[in-house]
Amino acid sequence: MRSIQTARLSPYVAALKALNEDKRLRCLRPRVGIDFASNDYLALGSAPRIKEAMVAALEAGTPVGAGGSRLLRGNCEEHERLETEAAQFFGAEAALFFGGGYIANFALLTTLPQRGDLLVLDSLVHASIHEGARAGRAEYRVHAHNDPQSVEDAIREWRTNGGAGRIWIVAESLYSMDGDFAPLEELVAIADRHDAFLIVDAAHATGAYGHQGRGLTAPYDRRDNLIVVHTCGKALGAAGALVTASGILRDFMVNRCRPFIFTTAPSPLMAVAVREALLILQKEPERQQRLAKLVAFAHRQITSLGLHTPSTSQIVPYIVGDNAHAMRIASALQARGFDIRGIRPPTVPAGTARLRISLTLNVGEADVCAMLDALVEVTRGSF
Repeated sequence: MRSIQTARLSPYVAALKALNEDKRLRCLRPRVGIDFASNDYLALGSAPRIKEAMVAALEAGTPVGAGGSRLLRGNCEEHERLETEAAQFFGAEAALFFGGGYIANFALLTTLPQRGDLLVLDSLVHASIHEGARAGRAEYRVHAHNDPQSVEDAIREWRTNGGAGRIWIVAESLYSMDGDFAPLEELVAIADRHDAFLIVDAAHATGAYGHQGRGLTAPYDRRDNLIVVHTCGKALGAAGALVTASGILRDFMVNRCRPFIFTTAPSPLMAVAVREALLILQKEPERQQRLAKLVAFAHRQITSLGLHTPSTSQIVPYIVGDNAHAMRIASALQARGFDIRGIRPPTVPAGTARLRISLTLNVGEADVCAMLDALVEVTRGSF
C-alpha cells in the first residue's frame, strides 16, 4: 500500500525537489524580528481603534460569520454600510466588498470583459490578474511594463487584425515588487481615446497616497470607465477588497459574478474593521504624513550609502539576481533581527531575485538606519 501511495505522490516529490535545487522552494516562516516585510504601511493592523470597533460590534450582536452568500442570508447591514461609505470616500458611484484582493481581481476579469473583448495587461501586474485573464472570456495581451506606447501598439494591432470588442486596460497604481508607479495620466488618456475601461489594482497605494489615503486614482474619480480594486489587507490593516465602479457595473457583478454569488460573504466583523480604518484615514492624516517622511528619509539614506533601487516608494526592492544569493542575504539579515524576505521567480522575472524591503510605521528612522547598515555589511562582506 505504501509503495502505491509513494508512486501516486512521486510527481509532487519531484516538483518539490526541482524547486529546492533551484533555490525556489518556499516554506512558511513565523513573524520574528523588526518588521521590514509586511504591507501594514500605516500600522493599522494593531490599531486600538479598530480593535475597539470590533469588540463593540461583537457586543452589539454582529456575527463573526455571515452564514451564507450575499444573495442569501449573508448580506449584512455591516457590508452595506461599508460599501456606501467606501463609495463616498473613494469618490465612486458604488462599491462592492470581496473577501480579498486576489478574488476581487479574478472576479472582475472573469465577469466584466466579454467574449470578443481585449484585455491589455502590464507585464508586472499581480498574479491574480494574470490568472483572471487566462480564465476569462476575453483575449488578452501583455505589454511592456509602464510603457504607454506599448499599450497603444497592442490595441492598434488587435484592431488592425479585426478585433471589434471592448478594450480593458489593467495596471497597478503602485507595483508590489518594484515599488514604481504606473503612468496613470497616460493610461487614462489612452482609455478615453479608445473608449476603453481602465482597471487599476490600487492595493499598495490605498491608504498611503492621495488625499486622506484615497489612493493614486483619486484625481480620476467618478469616471464610468474606471474600476479600482482597493485592497483592505495592506495599509488599511484589515482584510478583504473594495471594488469601486459605476452602479451599473456593480449591479452586473452582483448578478453575474460567480466568485461573488457562489461564496459565503466576508465576515461582517471585517467589514466593521475596514470601515473603521477608512475613518482613521480621515481623522488621523498624520499617519500618512509620517509614512511619507519615513520613506523620504529611507531613500536619502539609501542614496548616501551608495545602494541602488528602482523605487521611490515604501516598497524598496534590492535586486540581487541569483536565487541562492538573495536567500543567503535575507537569512543573514534575519539572523541580525530584521524580518526581510527574499523574493524569487516566478513572483519576479527570472534573474531578478531580490530582497523586498517594506517601510511601515511599525519601524522608525533608527530601525531603518540599523537595517541599512546591516545590509551593507552582509552584501559587502563574505557574500
